[in-house]
Amino acid sequence: MRVPSAPSRRAVLAGGLVVALLTAAAPASAAARPQTGSLVLVGGALKDNNTQVYGEIIKRAGGPQARIGIITAASVPESQDPYADDPDRCSNSACNGAYYAGLFKRHGAADAQWIPLDTDHVANADSDAVVAQVESMTGFFFGGGDQYRYLTTLLRGEEHKDSKVLAAIRAKLAHGAVVSGSSAGAQVASGPDMVSGGESYESLRDGSAPGYFDDPTRLGYIPQGGFGFLRSGLVDTHTGAYGREGRALRLASDTGHDRVYALEENTALVVDRPGSNREHMTVLGPNGVAVLDLRDARAHDSANGWSLRRARYSYLTDGDQYDARTWTPRVHPAKQPLVPAATTPVPADTDVFHSAANPDGTPYSFRTTARALASTRAQNSATATTFETGPRFTVSFTKARGFAAFTGDGTSARTLIALQIDIAPH
Repeated sequence: MRVPSAPSRRAVLAGGLVVALLTAAAPASAAARPQTGSLVLVGGALKDNNTQVYGEIIKRAGGPQARIGIITAASVPESQDPYADDPDRCSNSACNGAYYAGLFKRHGAADAQWIPLDTDHVANADSDAVVAQVESMTGFFFGGGDQYRYLTTLLRGEEHKDSKVLAAIRAKLAHGAVVSGSSAGAQVASGPDMVSGGESYESLRDGSAPGYFDDPTRLGYIPQGGFGFLRSGLVDTHTGAYGREGRALRLASDTGHDRVYALEENTALVVDRPGSNREHMTVLGPNGVAVLDLRDARAHDSANGWSLRRARYSYLTDGDQYDARTWTPRVHPAKQPLVPAATTPVPADTDVFHSAANPDGTPYSFRTTARALASTRAQNSATATTFETGPRFTVSFTKARGFAAFTGDGTSARTLIALQIDIAPH
């Protein structure tokens, strides 16, 4: 099948910002079971062999007794899948549900079952039999696809009211269950102004609009949001693969949000006490999660185009934690402050958001440029530009007051804290 595209401490003073460092390794998997439930949100493309993330979901669902409910309503239904009868090529809700159920069992869950919901079976969202199935589960996994289909099936479309099934899942979360998801399944955990589509360049050029659009490059959002499981910031996914920092910053600025959690692929953001004013996060996986901070950012529209000044970019990696209430990153103790040693300048880049329009396929470079700047002592700022022109946007990266970088190998930047980001048209 084809799967559709989540303590005590010491302080180090770094450039005027106090960055908390954990004094003992305390990844989410080692934490005590919370009194309420938790989220495990993956930025998409969760690999079958990611035992760290699958194991975390299963552990939080009860370990060997875990019973995982699989919801794949973001996929097309069988009626719209031309390969529905081919188990090697199918990519519909039932096919994907069976796939994930088998995968969770292989990773150690006692049971995993597809919850029969999709756009062909919207009535099941208010079925008492399906509600009973949900209530027998100890954890849930929402698969990828199109997050708008989750609104159609579980939030009664434009009514935007919980179906019986979503109300049951929400109650299970409140009483200790884990809710996990990948790609659209993570995106739909968002509160108000959930992104519905868009690419970075067009987003910077044209801005956002409420709604769901056939044009995939147009920045759209759903004002009423998704399920609202996560409340402390907007959520975006596939960030590194598709260079989505630009669209995330534009949407947050347009809609008045001051924080975005930009998730990368095959990596999870684990959220304890979700929906409360004490949300606490841990990053698990090989890539990272960017936290975009717009508290001091200022946007401006002119005849030349849209600009943004003084946004902050933190990139957290495996084992790092984040306190949403205090805006405090807590860097894992295996990482140490990076002393930049390189003397070469940061390479110039002309495709900062990895544009699909670039025939040469220049690699995505937002994170690469940020890390290269952190690793050099030759300069305190660097720039990269969009591939597209009319206007061409320049993204400036600056080691302003409060910036800090951390390394795991002593030489290369891994975790970044509070790098200043400015965007301007030319």
